[in-house]
Amino acid sequence: MANTAARELIGFIDASPSPFHACAEAARRLKAAGFQELDELDTWNLSEGGYFVVRGGSLVAWTLFPDTAPWRGFRIAGAHTDSPNLRVKPRPDTGAAGFRQLGVEVYGGVLLNSWLDRDLGLCGRAFVRGAHGPEERLFKVDRALLRVPQLAIHLHREINTEGLLLNKQKHMAPVWGLKNGDEGGFRGFLGETLGVETDDVLSWDAMCHDTNPSALAGVDEEFVSAPRLDNLCSCFNALEALIVVAGAEPAARIPVVCLFDHEEVGSGSSRGADSSILKDLLERTVLARGGTREDFHRALADSACVSADMAHGTHPNYVDKHEPDHHLFLNAGPVIKINTNLRYASDGETEALFQDACERADVPFQKWVNRTDLACGSTIGPLTAAKLGIRTVDVGCPQLAMHSIRELCGSKDPEYMTRALAAFFAPR
Repeated sequence: MANTAARELIGFIDASPSPFHACAEAARRLKAAGFQELDELDTWNLSEGGYFVVRGGSLVAWTLFPDTAPWRGFRIAGAHTDSPNLRVKPRPDTGAAGFRQLGVEVYGGVLLNSWLDRDLGLCGRAFVRGAHGPEERLFKVDRALLRVPQLAIHLHREINTEGLLLNKQKHMAPVWGLKNGDEGGFRGFLGETLGVETDDVLSWDAMCHDTNPSALAGVDEEFVSAPRLDNLCSCFNALEALIVVAGAEPAARIPVVCLFDHEEVGSGSSRGADSSILKDLLERTVLARGGTREDFHRALADSACVSADMAHGTHPNYVDKHEPDHHLFLNAGPVIKINTNLRYASDGETEALFQDACERADVPFQKWVNRTDLACGSTIGPLTAAKLGIRTVDVGCPQLAMHSIRELCGSKDPEYMTRALAAFFAPR
């Protein structure tokens, strides 16, 4: 069963090299489960059933049960679709020493060395000229198109004693060909990929991705080796839990999944966790069922949220980097993340809510805090709690090599987290 869920996760990740592809794949799975896509420009009149909205690289989905009252609270699972990577600049055509290269900008907290000597593809979305204005097109070139070659040790013999220092501007531009006098540029390549004229390519949100497929790893297949586990694993868990609950007995509260873009760069966008997207859409679900703003505020007061993002499993080669009394183990269940300085939104009440969900789902769980003398990361949890004023807990599956181009988690943990979230969606 665990490996079945892990293989499903692998399929989701490999179909989702960009936030836009992640939303497209999530939409495909939701539609297959009977969910209906809504347009934010339309007037909504909602009744029983599953619904979702896509805004760029973000997606919000929910299901309404028969006779769901407008004042009923929400049980929300939030995650994020973006991951640190290399993104193509607006004027990307560059090169040196006879090589054709692409100018890229580092997105988020990239572990730069992990992008060296990898076969990279290109993906994202482009806007092309259409009969009625710009049209959005997704693209995925899943072959060894680009590479950031590492400098040979013969030219940097001190690397193993002094370490590798990479300059984002000078050292991360990938090569993708040799200059021969008649080559086209990136815009021409994108036009050919999309089947349009070069001049019809107006703009793009393009990024590099690892072309190596995700896999089960380890002597007993105890691991998932994949790119973008942070945080597509949590997106997958939340979607699977929502689909399970939508097909089960009606729950007392409305299950909601929100997959935000731009978490890795602060969430400050029209579709990030620091925007009004979730609050606006939740309010619309109340009004579209004949409710009032009073009903909406009653619903928020009766709501709770799980912020699902990956956690730092204890690294066997760097045990001293972890809080000695709070080690985390792969395949030992979801992690409840706690920080008294509110880098995570968990408190005693919300810890207990998620712990209760794990116990009802017969799922093991762990609790974690960062080393007191190391800086702690953060998530969408505090932002969501502050924007909506609802009880929030931060959780995640433990992993190694966070923000590397290739990450590692346990193959049992995706199934554990899905079961825990399904129980959270359907409280007693």
